[in-house]
Amino acid sequence: MFPKSFQKLIDHFASLPSVGPKMAERLVLHLWKYDQEKLDDFSQDLQGLKRNIHFCSQCFNISENGLCAICADKKREQNTICVVEEPLDIIALEKTRRMRGLYHVLGGTINAPDDKNNPLKINELITRLKSGNIEEVIIATNPTTEGEATALYLARLVRPLNIKITRLARGLPTGGDIEYADEATLSGAIEGRREL
Repeated sequence: MFPKSFQKLIDHFASLPSVGPKMAERLVLHLWKYDQEKLDDFSQDLQGLKRNIHFCSQCFNISENGLCAICADKKREQNTICVVEEPLDIIALEKTRRMRGLYHVLGGTINAPDDKNNPLKINELITRLKSGNIEEVIIATNPTTEGEATALYLARLVRPLNIKITRLARGLPTGGDIEYADEATLSGAIEGRREL
């Protein structure tokens, strides 16, 4: 139905997460309508993605230089590290403007505490904790089974270093109704309650 080169682009877009065949068709058609200069700029940025973007040498966030903008910022609290699963988690936490410390990106979660073959940046985290003046580690893994297993495993590794370990609170979303909340969400809300 489409020319081969057009279909090949559709196939590339359709292979991306959350992009189905119809959305891929729309995206390629939209790009096809771009003027050539804008399309060349887009193409150049896409080609440079793997060449120009790397992992931060300290926290494993995405970066154009050796250190990401957060690690390079000396105004950040240097004694707090927030451990996240992926770089996108940093973006979400930064939008709150409440996290003033540093980050450490694990690169995923573990499936079980005895998983010896994981490519996660756990050893790098422990090395970082041992070499710095870190006072608090905030574990900000997702509240999934894997995220919880990872949080427990990390807490077990960090505890002997005499560093304060905290976990993001869980509970009811702002604007939510208690009657519609599931049991796990309500349990987290009760456990994470605080004084007014």
